[in-house]
Amino acid sequence: MTMPTMPVRAFDFDYDEAFSRNIGWVTEWEQQILRTKRVAIAGMGGVGGVHLLTLARLGIGAFNISDMDVFETVNFNRQIGASTATLGRPKVDVMAGMARDINPTAEIRRFPNGISDDNIDDFLDGVDLFIDGFDFFVLDVRAKVFARCAELGIPAITAGPIGMGTAYLVFMPGGMTFEQYFGLEGQPIEQQYVNFLVGLTPRGLHRSYLVDPSRLDLVNQRGPSTGMACQICAGVTGIEALRILLNRGGVKAAPWFHQFDAYRGRFVSRKLPGGSRHVGQRFKQKLGMRMMQAIARNAPQARPEPRASEIERILDLARWAPSGDNSQPWRFHVDGDDAVTVLIRNEAGANVYEYADGQPTLLSAGHLLETIAIAAARFGRRMEWALERTDAGEPGIRIKVRLPKQPGIRPDPLEGFVKLRSVDRTAYKRDGLTQAQKDALAEALGPDLTLSWFESRGERWKFSRLNGLATDIRLRCREAYDVHRRMIDWENRFSPHGLPSTAIGLDGATRKLMRWAMEDWSRVERMNLLGTGAASLQLDILPGMACAGHFTIGWSTPRTARPTAEELLAAGQRLQRFWLTAAKLGLAMQPSLAPLAFASYAVTGTRFTEAPKLIAKAEKLAVELGRVSGHEVDSLVFMGRIGRPRTTRPASRSHRRPLDELIVGDDRRTDGKDRQDQDVARSA
Repeated sequence: MTMPTMPVRAFDFDYDEAFSRNIGWVTEWEQQILRTKRVAIAGMGGVGGVHLLTLARLGIGAFNISDMDVFETVNFNRQIGASTATLGRPKVDVMAGMARDINPTAEIRRFPNGISDDNIDDFLDGVDLFIDGFDFFVLDVRAKVFARCAELGIPAITAGPIGMGTAYLVFMPGGMTFEQYFGLEGQPIEQQYVNFLVGLTPRGLHRSYLVDPSRLDLVNQRGPSTGMACQICAGVTGIEALRILLNRGGVKAAPWFHQFDAYRGRFVSRKLPGGSRHVGQRFKQKLGMRMMQAIARNAPQARPEPRASEIERILDLARWAPSGDNSQPWRFHVDGDDAVTVLIRNEAGANVYEYADGQPTLLSAGHLLETIAIAAARFGRRMEWALERTDAGEPGIRIKVRLPKQPGIRPDPLEGFVKLRSVDRTAYKRDGLTQAQKDALAEALGPDLTLSWFESRGERWKFSRLNGLATDIRLRCREAYDVHRRMIDWENRFSPHGLPSTAIGLDGATRKLMRWAMEDWSRVERMNLLGTGAASLQLDILPGMACAGHFTIGWSTPRTARPTAEELLAAGQRLQRFWLTAAKLGLAMQPSLAPLAFASYAVTGTRFTEAPKLIAKAEKLAVELGRVSGHEVDSLVFMGRIGRPRTTRPASRSHRRPLDELIVGDDRRTDGKDRQDQDVARSA
């Protein structure tokens, strides 16, 4: 087996642009999910080779491919890699090269000696889907690979180029197996060929235009084929692969069979109860064997140039890091071709949500640093940062960032999810997270942070009520009202500088009422006399119940002092990897900042408002948060809810300011426009 190598020009390749024309049929989020998937394809001949290139053009990011043959002239009519230039060359090498010409960042593991008992597990290691590209007459290894897929819970597809169409089957974990459907075990090899053929094509749509039946010689392992059928095979297989890899549903797995004959313009999709044991199939198997013996007796012997410097391209991606309701409290001063100063404005004291002397902003700055590191890896750079001493009285902090080149650094697999990650305040699907998903999320946090899950209906209810208590406080708090007025963008569905009103989780009628009320604090007070339960129902209770679960993230070891700025920046880095990993896993997330903010004020005895009743409510919230989470409030760093979204195409979300508004010419101050831009606050 040859180990994967990084193509020479992978750093110059723009994945998003290369596969941008897929968007519309898949969402941007789904495209990035496809980028993270690994598909195993056995055989690089007629169908296997075109499977590989079709899925490469779909944007699949990793493949395991096998073939032990070389290209020959007889392959020219149908095998996409066969040409005068590739005669005598190994198929697996040629096809790997063609796939990398489509996507230089694709990771391709080659198995040039084919598949055997010794390497089946290696071939299927880390695979999300197996696609059968074996030659028709290779049945023993085929059956073993399908059997192992069933044991490992890997979906598998087989598609045969039949006539001028295709016949295909999908085998899903827990469903009918390959052997149950075809019934090959214990049969003579000729009968196995027949069973496989009639299992693929129960309707035999191709027979009416087979002008020379003598060319279909199963005994001597010869049969006609067309390049058109191979292309159709790849088309239907690619579609089924898309359904499976994106978890869209709608897959009709065995015992369903599917036949599409383009020549006859017919498509048949039916269920075949019992598979090979079906009475009709047994008759066809006997008849097919007789026909095969009779036939055998008479058979004849391109990337555009970058538009900016590498540093600017790194920062252009890094600006998509999350900040409290899109406040974007950072500005950049470019110090050279490998150095940047990041200026972070801290609004502690001016923003009620900036508890613990601006802890949320420091965590957001950590999000930014990790995003810079992710963006830099694409260009073979590592990221180093250090806090710089600031002048007395200077608001915020300055961080010196270096981005030196380093051989061996590979693009980060989370890069594609940086722009797609967002806060999703809508209801999610209630599917529980798998243990593999939980393990991946915990690994993203590293050893210094601990992750706790709250998934039962009762636990989801308790956390929904916690968020409701925080909502009651923030809607009644004048200090929060001032923040909300600055933060909510009533005009844009995709706001570059705040939170779109259409993304906060309220229906249209409630938004209109809210907009009217927020024009004046006295209106808000009058509305609050009616209670905050209606708003909490939409903002907290309904979405809080409609998710996979809630989570808290805290320090792994007990603390005796407040975390330092460096510790919070490092924690923010890990939280960004956690969030991006969730996006990679196809999960949506909504942080819960308000409960942490108000509970923290209560624990430290900080007066965040002039309203005594709200201070008492915050004290009650702190007690409830500690009881429900099982953790001390001051040990918690982050919390939220998570789950599989109902759609990966948001109708409204926060975007970002353009990079030229975030780059400043002086690292010690920003001009008036920058200061005005930074006056966008955060809330829960």
